[in-house]
Amino acid sequence: MYAEERQQAMAQLVAERGRLSVAVLAGEYDVTTETVRRDLSALERMGLVRRVHGGAIPANSLAVIESALVERDRANVDAKDAIAKCALSFLPPPGGTVVLDAGSTTARLVAHLPREHQLTVFTHAVPLAARLTTCPQVELNLLPGRVRATTQAAVGADTVAALGALRVDVAILGSNGLSLSHGLSTPDPDEAATKTAMVRAARQVVALVDSSKLGVESPIRFAALDELDVLVTDAAIDREARTAIEAVGVEVVVAP
Repeated sequence: MYAEERQQAMAQLVAERGRLSVAVLAGEYDVTTETVRRDLSALERMGLVRRVHGGAIPANSLAVIESALVERDRANVDAKDAIAKCALSFLPPPGGTVVLDAGSTTARLVAHLPREHQLTVFTHAVPLAARLTTCPQVELNLLPGRVRATTQAAVGADTVAALGALRVDVAILGSNGLSLSHGLSTPDPDEAATKTAMVRAARQVVALVDSSKLGVESPIRFAALDELDVLVTDAAIDREARTAIEAVGVEVVVAP
């Protein structure tokens, strides 16, 4: 089998099975693991697979798991808007510092920022930064890094390093999932590393998470639940879930 034929077959097999390890692919095509890694690198450059630790997944897997920004912005609109308005009360006093995570709910918070409230804002989110440039009361700092197409936010070693040098009053974050056992989580490892750095950079951590994400566990945890100070959510939160989260020491604020 020629290399091109083998690579085409590999791409088809990964698409069918969802995820395959380097070792399994090497056995399937009777080649060395080094050959498989070269094949997967070639397929990734062509956009047919995505390399992950120890193997590969279909190129669109994470895009499916992480819905596009437009789709996110259309989901639970009323709840997110209420959460964003409620979260304004957790901004630091005028002259304070805040780091804002990417996301549709944090974008709504930016839209509602009071014009007279002076803040120094750090963010890795390109859409948020674009909106903040129109806010004269905000001293904007855009964090460095590689911008992911899915979230339009900077991630990577440069982003984490820049956050590691910061100490801000408040971090306001979103999350793909929140559960008692797994904490706050997201599908992408680079996004997770960036969110973890935000948590560590802040004196107070506030999460904006609508009730549809409570009990959801994405693959990668970026913070344990007890690292969270405040959870702002909507009125559809289950009473037992609220009680359990509060028992960990998290202040739960329900947006009206």
